[in-house]
Amino acid sequence: MTRKPKRKPAVFFDRDGTLIADVGYLKDHTQIRLFSGTIEALKMLREAGFYLFVVTNQSGVARGYFSEGQVKKVHRKFQEMLKAGGARIDAFFYCPHYPQGKVKSLSRDCGCRKPKTGMVKQALKRYPIDLKKSYVVGDKLDDVLLARNARVSFGILVRTGNGRKSETELEKRGIKNAMVVSDAARAARWILSRKELS
Repeated sequence: MTRKPKRKPAVFFDRDGTLIADVGYLKDHTQIRLFSGTIEALKMLREAGFYLFVVTNQSGVARGYFSEGQVKKVHRKFQEMLKAGGARIDAFFYCPHYPQGKVKSLSRDCGCRKPKTGMVKQALKRYPIDLKKSYVVGDKLDDVLLARNARVSFGILVRTGNGRKSETELEKRGIKNAMVVSDAARAARWILSRKELS
């Protein structure tokens, strides 16, 4: 009888504005700019036993700004840059849809565009994840709402990218069970401090 692999917690990271600079519809790998704390954050979390995923809305595909091939090329280069610093992502998940897009086949209301949980479900099919001990880290309200919708332990808003604007929205809407920190490295430290207490 085959034993089921032990479930591990995961951290689901938004991409633009969280791990790398948000340049607005990033379509070329030469535009990738890692934030200073990105590699440190990923290394700390991997050493602590977390799966690390990127979950990113890429409506630029449906809008006709760039292709899925370009998204994948960006992710390959991003991974190379991380590996050069001793870090890595376990898997990249992206949503290419947008209801008002120009590419007909992708212009729809899907189940994977954040804050919907489709990308988390894709990860669950491929990896034995302990969702209750997992986290979502991002710079937008949709990332915090994804955490709530996917029923992970916590949503963490970083103040990089659109984070400061999103922080105001968070307060206006009275959303609880969300933590606000300066960047991905601080998010990682906060996650690890919770792990030590559990």
